[in-house]
Amino acid sequence: MRFHEFYIGQEFRTESLTLSKESIYKFASEFDPQYMHLDEEKAMQGRFNGIIASGIQTLAISFKLWIETGSYGDDVICGTAMNNIKFTKPVYPGDTLYTLVKVTELRENRSGPGLVTVMLTTFNEKEEKVFEGELSALVRK
Repeated sequence: MRFHEFYIGQEFRTESLTLSKESIYKFASEFDPQYMHLDEEKAMQGRFNGIIASGIQTLAISFKLWIETGSYGDDVICGTAMNNIKFTKPVYPGDTLYTLVKVTELRENRSGPGLVTVMLTTFNEKEEKVFEGELSALVRK
């Protein structure tokens, strides 16, 4: 979609994605090697009573699901910011996530692309919010 096709309050719902223990291990091994993502025995003794996905993985999945809606298509130029990132609930192996996306701000640039800001809110299969964050991107007019 081009910049002028977006409007404040516009909403999108993504497809869903289920996390496996293997995908959590793989991501954490490379990008967030902390015990709560990798050491099941130690994680069972901790606050979350088991392995949880990295918040960074949850953010990446939320972004992936948004991009896969095809709403930006080839009209997106680049991301410019991520703000107000909140990991509100742990994500466990077997959780199925989807993201609601709401356009919250549009800034037009007379001589170039416009700035589209969306709020990504991700839920698990129990409708519990697990992630929230704003994303801004330059989009062709």
